[in-house]
Amino acid sequence: MSDTNVGSTPPDDDLPQPVVRKSKLGFSLIWVVPIVAALVGISLLVSHFMSAGPQITVSFLTAEGIEAGKTQVKYKNVVIGKVTTMRLSRDRTHISVMIDLDKDARAFATKGTRYWVVRPRIGASGVSGIDTLLSGAFIGADAGDSDQEQNDFTGLETPPAVTHGAPGRRFVLHAGDLGSLDIGSPVYYRRIQVGRIVSYELDKDGKGVSLQLFIDGPNDRFVSKDSRFWNASGVDVSLGADGLKMNTQSLATVIAGGVAFQDPPGPHETEVAPEMSEYTLFNDQATALAPPDGKPRYIRMRFEHSLRGLAVDAPVEFLGVKVGRVVSVNLDYDPETHSFPVVVGALVYPQRLGQAQEKLAKAVGGDDDTLFPRIMAGLVAHGLRAQARSGNLLTGQLYIALDFDPKAKKVSFDPNAKPVEIPTTPGDFDHLQEQISSIVDKVEKIPFDSIGRNLDGSLKELHGTLKQVNGDLLPEAKKTLQGVNRTVGTANDALSENSPLQQNIANTLEELQRTVRSVRAFTDYLGRHPEALLRGRGADAPPKIATPSTKQGKEEQP
Repeated sequence: MSDTNVGSTPPDDDLPQPVVRKSKLGFSLIWVVPIVAALVGISLLVSHFMSAGPQITVSFLTAEGIEAGKTQVKYKNVVIGKVTTMRLSRDRTHISVMIDLDKDARAFATKGTRYWVVRPRIGASGVSGIDTLLSGAFIGADAGDSDQEQNDFTGLETPPAVTHGAPGRRFVLHAGDLGSLDIGSPVYYRRIQVGRIVSYELDKDGKGVSLQLFIDGPNDRFVSKDSRFWNASGVDVSLGADGLKMNTQSLATVIAGGVAFQDPPGPHETEVAPEMSEYTLFNDQATALAPPDGKPRYIRMRFEHSLRGLAVDAPVEFLGVKVGRVVSVNLDYDPETHSFPVVVGALVYPQRLGQAQEKLAKAVGGDDDTLFPRIMAGLVAHGLRAQARSGNLLTGQLYIALDFDPKAKKVSFDPNAKPVEIPTTPGDFDHLQEQISSIVDKVEKIPFDSIGRNLDGSLKELHGTLKQVNGDLLPEAKKTLQGVNRTVGTANDALSENSPLQQNIANTLEELQRTVRSVRAFTDYLGRHPEALLRGRGADAPPKIATPSTKQGKEEQP
């Protein structure tokens, strides 16, 4: 019993009792810590709310280079926000990116603001975004000019060519097609880059392209109302009388294309063009700076022969001057002759004739609608004809030449017909074919069979004659030559140096020489004594003996 009592629990009266003390403040101090934590949290929330900017959503086609919680939003390389989350759209066509902007960047949550992803790019305007290879891609921003708030934006897939507020002006160009031009293609003025192409789109009717370009200030003042723009892409190669010429604006235009502009020569409008003025984009500089073409006129020509090598845009020339171009080449059918003539349509510009057109218009008279047909009627009456000629012997390309043919037959011409139809004449190759055909016809008329038979008979007679010559005449001729040879030998012997004939000839020559000397002495004597012909020759005087005094007197005479 005693052992059991030793390990038992003591009674409650022996344990210490807790003492409850009440705070003088009326509440427990343990609540101070959570209250302070709550106040700190509230202050942080208020501070975050007061310092936080707007939240926007930007949609991109792809999230390449974008990371939630890491990718920054920058404007002029200054961080103005950060990407928080990304999600795929329900139709899976784009990515929605949520961005928290800074409080100071509220202007980027307005209408007109543009966003794009800055990453390494190689384009017509050069290489950009190289610094993102080390720092990573980021989202670029460009604030608009509007104050209207906006939270949903559509991101650009390429950086904008011009940012808001950049000094300069925009202009619009109209062209038949885009060619090698692209956004960022340079614009040149006197071979100096002064702008770039910022956008392009198809016209509403789908028959052309409209390009928008931006000229940086202060160079935009060089764009006047009469400025001419042309496509400066590639290399312009021309071969003329002064040799081969190559012309290009720069190496960049050869690779990526470009546009150039300049004022036309001579008097022109120099007033600065307003923004968004519209111009025509020409294909080359020569066409752009040429005088205005004026209103085009449509003509039609009907050829009865093949026009292989004639294509659309082939030139139409009047006496060597380009006045238009071919716009259509179509086949027709003539049920009466069962032939297929070729109908060629062309646009001509009468104003390209210059003073000739002015004088013709003054001589013909009439309004604008009837002036051109009446001029053409007068020219056709004087032999004007359309002819397809070869423009290049290597390629076989043809062009249409309007020239006067003095041998052309008279044709009826209706100036009231629409369109105006110009009579035609065969081309150069057609004339050549006609001449060759005429020669072939003449050759075919030659009686080669009869000539051959006669020639065969003549050859037989000649063969008989030659046989007779070889059989009869040649032996006799041989004998005759042998006799001639003997005669010549005899003559050589007779004319040798020691022959009697040679000696007789020598004596005869000596006698002849003495006779000539006697005749000469006789003529000299008659010249001194002509009276001898009547009286005869007198006796010879005795010879005189010379004395010393006589010799001395002769020596003293001068």
